Amino acid sequence: MSENGQSESPVPRSAWPLFEVFVRGKRGLNHVHVGSLHAPDEEMALHNARNLYTRRNEGVSIWVVRADAITASSPDEKDPFFAPSGDKVYRHPTFYDIPESVPHM
Repeated sequence: MSENGQSESPVPRSAWPLFEVFVRGKRGLNHVHVGSLHAPDEEMALHNARNLYTRRNEGVSIWVVRADAITASSPDEKDPFFAPSGDKVYRHPTFYDIPESVPHM
């Protein structure tokens, strides 16, 4: 109820924020983006993500992140954005022999 005694109307579903969902599988090392969903808050987004994306016990950890909180590079800016590292070939593992006994490289 609001201060004037009238009940407050809930936020319509069309106004719910968008969340990006990341799941780490049982055998995975990293969280992987699995999809998006709308929810009224972070807690509900987490519960909905669990119900939607891990119905068959696929995951051991879930992250939900508001889409408007993510800052990302643009695919259109790929060449200029990543160009500074292109001329530093010593940063690439092409000059090193990695033993087969080293996992996950």
